[in-house]
Amino acid sequence: MKIWVDADACPVVIKEILFNAAERTGVELTLVANQPVRIPGAVNIHFVQVGAGLDVADNEIVKQMTAGDLIITADIPLAAEVIAKEGIALNPRGELYTDDNIRARLSMRDFMDSLRSSGIDTGGPPVLNQNDRKAFAGQLDKMLAAYTGKKSSRKIKPPPW
Repeated sequence: MKIWVDADACPVVIKEILFNAAERTGVELTLVANQPVRIPGAVNIHFVQVGAGLDVADNEIVKQMTAGDLIITADIPLAAEVIAKEGIALNPRGELYTDDNIRARLSMRDFMDSLRSSGIDTGGPPVLNQNDRKAFAGQLDKMLAAYTGKKSSRKIKPPPW
């Protein structure tokens, strides 16, 4: 299993949780973004910069990932493509996208898009809070423990900020 991160919109605190987990477990972690992203100097942590443009990073992730890889994204269409390729999609709030919930998420996204295009202000997502960080760290810990075949001896703790 490799971990791929849709890094352009990934919160810094989530990246830090991922860096710590990758360093602790040795799992390969690759961040993909249109803009440079600072990463630690670990041999298993990589960064791929793609050209500017809509869905360029998403397309690179889908192209490079394989079945069983974990993709971190809040992008619902990307999550749907990941699931179609038998990958695992997890959003930065700790919600796992599945065959059972992705269609409803896509429908809601499309509905909100149509509202926005008609001039209705739908607002944005709420600010990532401590509970979201804990939920993400908990889900990531479960997945890494399942992958490594052993129960984690140390919980992945979100940074305090």
